[in-house]
Amino acid sequence: MTRNNTSKSAAEAEVQHRESLEGASNAGGVAAWVAHRAKPYTPPWITAAATGVAGSLAWVPAHGSAGYAVGLTLGSVALTGATAWAGKSTTPQRRLHSAVTVAAGSAWFTGVALAGWNGLTFGTFWIGGAVLALSWNVRQVMRRNPEAVQAAGDTDGSLLEKVKLAGATIRRTEVEPNRLTAEISLPAGELTNDDVTRSLGNIASALDVAPTAVRYLPDPDSARRGSLVVVPRDMLSEVVEWEMPTQVGGSIADPLVIGRYDDGSPLQLWLPGDPAAGRNSTHLLVCGMSGSGKGDGALNVLTEIMSRRDVIVWLSDPKSFQDFGSLRPGLDWAVEGGAPTETMVTALQAVIPARTRWLGAHGYRQWTPAAAQQQTDPEHSCRKGGACGCAGMPFLVGWFEEAANTLRFMGEDAFTGTAQEARSAGIALVISLQRPSHDQISTSTRASMPSVLTFGLDPRDEGMALPAPVLDAGARPGAWGNRRPGYCYLVTPGVDEQRHSAPGRTWRFTGNAARVMEQLAEWTRRNGATVDPVTAKAATAAVGNAYTHRRDDDEDGQDSVYETDHGDEYEQPQEPEATGRVDPEDAHLDPQAELPPVPGTLAALTLGNPDTPDFTAEEARAAMETIIAEFEQSGVMVIGPKDVMKHAERFGRGRPWVSGEFRRLIEEGRLVPAAQKGRYRITPAPALV
Repeated sequence: MTRNNTSKSAAEAEVQHRESLEGASNAGGVAAWVAHRAKPYTPPWITAAATGVAGSLAWVPAHGSAGYAVGLTLGSVALTGATAWAGKSTTPQRRLHSAVTVAAGSAWFTGVALAGWNGLTFGTFWIGGAVLALSWNVRQVMRRNPEAVQAAGDTDGSLLEKVKLAGATIRRTEVEPNRLTAEISLPAGELTNDDVTRSLGNIASALDVAPTAVRYLPDPDSARRGSLVVVPRDMLSEVVEWEMPTQVGGSIADPLVIGRYDDGSPLQLWLPGDPAAGRNSTHLLVCGMSGSGKGDGALNVLTEIMSRRDVIVWLSDPKSFQDFGSLRPGLDWAVEGGAPTETMVTALQAVIPARTRWLGAHGYRQWTPAAAQQQTDPEHSCRKGGACGCAGMPFLVGWFEEAANTLRFMGEDAFTGTAQEARSAGIALVISLQRPSHDQISTSTRASMPSVLTFGLDPRDEGMALPAPVLDAGARPGAWGNRRPGYCYLVTPGVDEQRHSAPGRTWRFTGNAARVMEQLAEWTRRNGATVDPVTAKAATAAVGNAYTHRRDDDEDGQDSVYETDHGDEYEQPQEPEATGRVDPEDAHLDPQAELPPVPGTLAALTLGNPDTPDFTAEEARAAMETIIAEFEQSGVMVIGPKDVMKHAERFGRGRPWVSGEFRRLIEEGRLVPAAQKGRYRITPAPALV
């Protein structure tokens, strides 16, 4: 019995001991939990206490000092103003709260530093400090709203589920002014990046933003990861007027700035390549439906080009320079559509091998700004035993405005060979048309145009203007049509691929633009590059007076004679279509000299009785040679039988006679088949053996 009682007492004591230990442990746990929960709210209280200590310490040197009083007062005002200024990027409530807190704290600090502790400073410290600290605690508590967090989480989940991306997770988000970037991870084996691109329209609908405001940039190293970019507010809606080029007197190798992206960064491109940057040279396709702002976009590009010191421009405009008239005096060569454009294309084809031969002889694998300078490097010389001192070779831009007209006239493959070969010769083509469809431009030519600047389109034309990856990322020029003039997408080497699907907008040309363009054309004419001897000689050998007399109508009567010290040492390439009787190397035209004599003239030909004009073989030959010579002298270098018929009819000759004479001239090399079937290029007379 005693033993049992003793055991019971021991057990009870042990239980009591455990309970006491658990109580102590629970008490410590509660205290730790309270301390942990209170820690995030302590900074305002610590700041208030530190202010009190600092005020006490400041009293020692400051009490009774008028200088300190003025300095502390001015410091309080300055600190309050700085707080208000720094809070401009925050919400108005936070900015006001911060400014009031700093003003109250700095005012109390000034008071206690000057007067020391008394009833007023003591009371305001405890009451004012506690109120301000608690106000920040309340703000901190209200900022954490579990219900709101849960609602947001439900919204994210429901959003992804609504757009058929259930199971996708948002790994990280980056919020910028008017831009949200969310990294998305898709469930393995269930969804791919293609599923996200197909859902972009649904995402834009769910977020109630424009279709072009949502873009998806797939991770190139993953099939189920990427970045979703949302730009909720259209920052391109403000029209910005063009004022002047960005770098007058710069190099064509510098970026051409033609507008801005939707985040305000510059919309820019390059035409020449850059070996150091690993960027290839490029051709540019400009497209957009009527009213989409393509004309202003073209002016942005062309004015940037003409403002550079080391480039010349050959431009064809079937619209009679309706938009480019102010710039025409600054162009090296300007023609309208039809046969003159065909002649320009012929010249362009002829200068390519001549320019590549010169660049290779001087050590340039591609055109660089150094090629436009006088050549002084003895390592790469066209002469043996020292630097040649050749004049430099400027970059050449061949611009074909409303190219659909040219392609209809010449055939859809007119630019194919030129586009494939021109980049290595320091030549960039700019082809502008409304629809880049296969019936307007051949697929081979389109494939040779690495860059595209596209404005609003018919939705059916999107796939013909932009690469599939750019469309998959969310680019939608068809959503604009002609309702957003100037809105565009730019795909070009040297620009981050993530920018290819970002919309931009070019500057608008209105008001004072015409006067500034006239000034730019005058600057270009006087200070810009002039054609180099190699290019001039090759163009002259190919099209004769059409090039040498290209500026006869200029009011300044600008001299068009081009001399070269080393022209004879560079063999001009023979035209692939020419016969063995045509040798462009021997072309040495003097544009101021008379044409070589031909066997008679139309006015002086003795053809017997006009009513019964019976030609001898010699008279027939003389008549046709005279007709061809007159075309050549007037600068028309590409002709067809139809062009000759109106002259032949004056002599009572019909199509059979014209066709027979054409066959003879082709055999002799005086005519060479041109790009378009049924058209023939006149070989300049001095080039004949």
